[in-house]
Amino acid sequence: MPNLQDNDVLNRSTTSFLIPAEQVAHVQPDNNLEHALLVLVKSGYTAIPVLDTAYKLQGLISKAQILDSILGIERIEPEKLGQWTVQEVMTSDIAGVYDETPFEKVLSLSINHPFICVQNKQGAFMGIIPRSKILAYLNGYFHEQRKHMRS
Repeated sequence: MPNLQDNDVLNRSTTSFLIPAEQVAHVQPDNNLEHALLVLVKSGYTAIPVLDTAYKLQGLISKAQILDSILGIERIEPEKLGQWTVQEVMTSDIAGVYDETPFEKVLSLSINHPFICVQNKQGAFMGIIPRSKILAYLNGYFHEQRKHMRS
């Protein structure tokens, strides 16, 4: 079987996997948690990027973080959804890369993250690379390798 390096499978451009920023559901740091939860539920995602007004990546917000923030000691406190902002709950621990980051690094990050955020060198958010696109690409690659081995 050919070596992975020989076929440049690990050297593919990361931008070929990119879902552009315009197509990515996101919220802003000053949005309240109710708005963030609505965006998450409507989009079907479990987590989304938090972008400032200049489209710079600030963090990530997830359904789990929002739900955890409204759990009181004795009851769920839904009133907090309208009172608290995204920036009070979001995480700034982001799996992120630059647009010229090698595919191998993106692949490595995708092991523990459902998507990788991509920024350009100026720090502008370009979009996300979902783990599903990486797995689909690798699946296709390995199927092709199997076909060539049988020939």
